[in-house]
Amino acid sequence: MTGSNSVRTALVLGGSKGLGFGVAEALVKRGVNVALVGRQEAALNAAEQKFAGQPGSTISFACDLSNRDSVSRMLRRIDERGVEIDILVLNGGGPPPIAASDFDEAFWHAQFGAMFMSQVEVATHFLPSMRRRRFGRIIVVSSTSIREPIPGLAASNALRSALAGWAKTLATEVAGDGVTVNVVLPGRFATDRTARLDALDAADRGVDPAVIAAESQSEIPTGRYGSAQEFGAVVSFLASEEASYVTGIALPVDGGLSRSLV
Repeated sequence: MTGSNSVRTALVLGGSKGLGFGVAEALVKRGVNVALVGRQEAALNAAEQKFAGQPGSTISFACDLSNRDSVSRMLRRIDERGVEIDILVLNGGGPPPIAASDFDEAFWHAQFGAMFMSQVEVATHFLPSMRRRRFGRIIVVSSTSIREPIPGLAASNALRSALAGWAKTLATEVAGDGVTVNVVLPGRFATDRTARLDALDAADRGVDPAVIAAESQSEIPTGRYGSAQEFGAVVSFLASEEASYVTGIALPVDGGLSRSLV
């Protein structure tokens, strides 16, 4: 799997499940070769089987983004395979809920490593070859919470904002080299994480999770949670040749949920 002018290669972190799976699916259907990264071998294998027969090919690399040694091993394995990455999708699982007034030093250090340091390490590893080949797409999967912080998710609000600030700065540095850097802000999607958060809220209030889901969806102008496939279609465009003049943006994909103008 090597990048070229006709066939691109993408690395999708968290590509075996949820929104990452939706992104990987959209890319392989467009003929992009995709390297999937995830913690669980079984989930990676299952994803590869689902993508069999698509125009793009897939390989996978097991990696725990919260473990620096695991990240280093993953990068080394990719290099040893001779894989040149044209499209990089930085995507990681969200941290557990925590109040901004709570301070657990070990918790914050661990989440900073997983949500910020590992993502930056992966990006800067592949950035030199992108700049040399005059083509690159770096897409950060973030959250609408960097514009409108979500109560109870202080770690997610803070760390995703830090990564978005890094991405905006990088976009300016590499724009002249044919590399675009964009942040995508998913709102509420029908994923396992949304189901877990709805269940936690339901447990706190002593109601059925379906009640929470219905209330949550009623706040979205489209009246429903989004699908991973809808999210993947947006990221697939940002990864394309046609999106060469789009860089440094933070794009909400949220069914109209965000109320801010910028």
